[in-house]
Amino acid sequence: MKSKVKSKPKSKYVKPRSQGDPVMIRFDWAIKRLLRQKANYTVLEGFLSVLLEEDIKIVSIKESEGNQEHPIDKFNRVDIIVENSHGELLIIEIQNSEQVDYFLRMVYGTSKAITEHIFRGDPYSRVRKVYHINIVYFKLGEGEDYVYRGITEFRGIHKNDVLHLTQEQKDFFASTNRNNVHEVKDLFPEYFLLCVENFSNVALNSLDEWIYYFKNSTIPDSFTARGLKEAKERLLYDALTEEEKQAYDHHLSQRVFEQSSIDTAIFKGKRMGITEGLAKGRAEGRAEGRAEGHAKGLAEGRSEGEAIGRAAERAEMQENVVLKGHHNSMSIETISTITGLIPEQINKILKRHGLI
Repeated sequence: MKSKVKSKPKSKYVKPRSQGDPVMIRFDWAIKRLLRQKANYTVLEGFLSVLLEEDIKIVSIKESEGNQEHPIDKFNRVDIIVENSHGELLIIEIQNSEQVDYFLRMVYGTSKAITEHIFRGDPYSRVRKVYHINIVYFKLGEGEDYVYRGITEFRGIHKNDVLHLTQEQKDFFASTNRNNVHEVKDLFPEYFLLCVENFSNVALNSLDEWIYYFKNSTIPDSFTARGLKEAKERLLYDALTEEEKQAYDHHLSQRVFEQSSIDTAIFKGKRMGITEGLAKGRAEGRAEGRAEGHAKGLAEGRSEGEAIGRAAERAEMQENVVLKGHHNSMSIETISTITGLIPEQINKILKRHGLI
């Protein structure tokens, strides 16, 4: 009997939204204004079920610091905390602007969620499982993928084995109504990073279809991922009330203003850096030039002094040879051959010493 060969999923490349496509609102604004309504839970449940590959039922959506009207984070970031039917906490965070310490922000977010949802004196079995789901619209780290998952795993440094739960531990967690705990990693925070800008608009699976919506704010008719049908019905711009449309338009204009301010600051910073760099470069160049000239002058001076010294020493030696040669009754021609001096130079030396 021949085994069936699994075919590769058919890729769906869809061009970004064109002018004639229905306008859908951005996912970050939808989370702020629409998806926290119980009637719209099915949209978020669809996305979370696709991401975590299990059936997610939302019990409640809790307020978080990202829902406050803070002037800095108002348009760049949004986060909510979802509690599912397992008692787990799911932080959904959307970040539009680059943040160099974003990884540490993720650590802080999970730690804060854990400590805020346990009472002092509670047993450790009450510590919640936390999923931190990050949808980012900037380059985060060095990587080419658009979906990253981070888990906590304990691996032996000598035998490279993974530390597992004992059966007794599994039974304990099952007795505390945590039947979804099977491995050590199931107890620790888990991170998902959806790097939207890295996505190439080629949809290979249901999660890709969601990421396509995050990137392009449109949902093609061919997409079938759970929750997208409800999103397409409820997150259309034309389905908003006039008040909601005004609020959404204001949100978009503020995002443009925020990005323009950031771009302007970067441009001015570069210009200032270039100007300061040129001034510093010129000053350093002049200083280096002076230093180089000083060093060159010293070198040339030493060389010239050494040459003069050598010439004087040679002249003194020639003069001594001339005097000794004359004392020994050598002819002018013989002295000339020995010293390399011409007769006129030899006679000049003899006259200076009063010998002729």
